Amino acid sequence: MTAAATPAPRPKRPAGSAARAVHREFGLSDADALDVYYAMLVTRRLSEAALKLAYQGAIDVAIPSDGHEAAQIASMRALRPDDPVYLFYRSVPAAYARGMSAREIFLDYFGRRDAPSSGGKNLAGHWAKRELKLMSISGSVATQIPHAVGSALAARLRGEDSVSVAYFGDGGSSKSDFHEGLNFAAVHQLPVVLFCENNRVAISVPFEKQSPVRSVADRAVGYAVVGISVDGSDPLQVYRVMREAVDAARAGRGPALIEARVTRLGQHTSQVGDTRGPREMAAAHRHDPIPRFARYLRHHALLDERLESQLVERAEAEVQDAIQYAGHEPPPPVERAMQDVY
Repeated sequence: MTAAATPAPRPKRPAGSAARAVHREFGLSDADALDVYYAMLVTRRLSEAALKLAYQGAIDVAIPSDGHEAAQIASMRALRPDDPVYLFYRSVPAAYARGMSAREIFLDYFGRRDAPSSGGKNLAGHWAKRELKLMSISGSVATQIPHAVGSALAARLRGEDSVSVAYFGDGGSSKSDFHEGLNFAAVHQLPVVLFCENNRVAISVPFEKQSPVRSVADRAVGYAVVGISVDGSDPLQVYRVMREAVDAARAGRGPALIEARVTRLGQHTSQVGDTRGPREMAAAHRHDPIPRFARYLRHHALLDERLESQLVERAEAEVQDAIQYAGHEPPPPVERAMQDVY
């Protein structure tokens, strides 16, 4: 994930544009900010392409991540490479930000032999890669939360200073796994961050119908842990909040529950539609994180029309290359059907 791979002239800073550059205040360079933007472009196009392929029957299922890009990509930048990460089915942007390539993601979508998550033996959406400390997960929502807490306990017992992270949606916060995992982490003051991406619709159930409190972060007080709610369409604020929580957990100050308020811009999966009407969808698109961050970058003279076109073209080429590559790779051999299956 790097926008610096293809050098391009930096936009000229307009006179009098010494406005407050939030990304620099938070320790991100100009190149870092452009990297985040480029990753958002790639993963949006990856999500859109996967949905089309699922409609065509070329892949089994697509799980769109449109609207979740800023929260996932920015939060991943606050972690170390040795921090164990448990993703969930909508975590393509986080997997890409961690270092999984577009080719590897499509190998999983096509169920190919060299797919990193399962060697082509599982449905796409179970994003995992040992070398990246992306841990294997279940299709059942929120079951990765106790696993992340267990990783944090293991790190404590081994004397390591890693911080485990579990990503999940608002629907997962209604599962017992969430409450049990958070309670155990709080009792033992474990180095773990629970990162909820609350798009307020789960699969199809509005948040107010599954929760008596106004936000997932409000539940933190019941476990005496830090609870933070942040605008998930603002990557800079997400990065700040995640970095502070991870640093605190690493320093031995216990777990945190972060709620990133995001907007799901499309349907749940290629197999499950959306019950929201046109007015609700129009409101959702007003919170699209990509044009919002582009405006920020333009304001600070980091992005102009020429550079934006170059980045968009690169992103589209990267995704098309991944589709062509993965589409022609072999499926898993029959003799490996029972390997790595428990």
